Amino acid sequence: MKSLTDCYKLSNGVEIPCVGFGTFQTPDGDVCINAVLDAVEAGYRHIDTARIYGNEKGVGEAVKKCGIARSELFITSKLWNEDRGYKRTLEAFDESLEDLEMDYLDLYLIHWPNPIAIRHNWKEINAETWKAIEELYNKKRIRAIGVSNFLPHHIDELMKTATVAPMANQIRLCPGDTKDETVDYCRSKNILLQAYSPFGTGLIFDIPEMKALATKYNKSIAQICVRWCLQRDYNPLPKSITKARIIENADVFGFELEESDIDLIANMKGCIGYGHNPDTSNF
Repeated sequence: MKSLTDCYKLSNGVEIPCVGFGTFQTPDGDVCINAVLDAVEAGYRHIDTARIYGNEKGVGEAVKKCGIARSELFITSKLWNEDRGYKRTLEAFDESLEDLEMDYLDLYLIHWPNPIAIRHNWKEINAETWKAIEELYNKKRIRAIGVSNFLPHHIDELMKTATVAPMANQIRLCPGDTKDETVDYCRSKNILLQAYSPFGTGLIFDIPEMKALATKYNKSIAQICVRWCLQRDYNPLPKSITKARIIENADVFGFELEESDIDLIANMKGCIGYGHNPDTSNF
C-alpha cells in the first residue's frame, strides 16, 4: 500500500481503500461535516459511520459538499442492536440511506453479534437479519456486506443459513489487542479485517514503549499505529476531528516499521485494555 487510494480487494471483487476515516464519537452537525470534509481534502476516500453514532446526516452532508463524486467514495454504515430481524433491518437500512441522502452503501455491517436485547435467540435473529442484508445486496443497494465484533462461532452460526458470506469483519484491533484467533479465522475465510479504535480511543498515547517508537521513527504515535495496522494487513479506521491530525494520520506511506517493532507492538498484551466480549456485554 502506497497511498490512501490503494485498495484491498474484498471476496466479491469490490475494492476498499486501505485506510478509512472513522467517525465514532464525532458529534453530528458542523463538527462531523467539517471533519469529513477535512478528511476528503486530505485524500481519504473511505468514510466509516454507523446508525448508533448519530452522525449519518453529517456524513451525508459532507459527501454532498466535498466535490468528489459519490462513486469515488467508499461509505460504510452499520445496523444497530435494536434494529434487528428481517423487517426491521430493511427499515433501518432505508433510514440510514435517508439520513445519508444516498442511493446505496458500499459496505453495510451488523454492528454486534449478540446484543443483550436478543441474547436469548441471537442465532435466529442474526439469520433473519442477514437474510434481509443479503436481499439488499442482491438488489445492488449495498456493494459489499459484512459484520462487526463477530467471533468465529458467531460467523459459523451465520453461515448455517447464509447464502453470501461476510466480506469484512470490523473489530477492535490495536496495540496489545490483536484477537489472534478471530484474525486467523477471518483470514482463512477471506474476510477482510477492519481495525476500529486503532489508537485504543486515545489510551495508546500514554504508553512509554509507543513514545520510544515515535522517537525512533520520528513519527507520531498515531502514525505508528496506522502503519502497524497496514503492515499487519488490517484496514485501519483512524478518527480525529482536528484537521492537522487528520492529515498526519494519513501520512503513513513513507516509512516502514521493522518486523521486531511490529511484534513488539502486538505483544504489549493488554497495554490499553481489551475490547468488549460480545457474548457478555451489557448493551
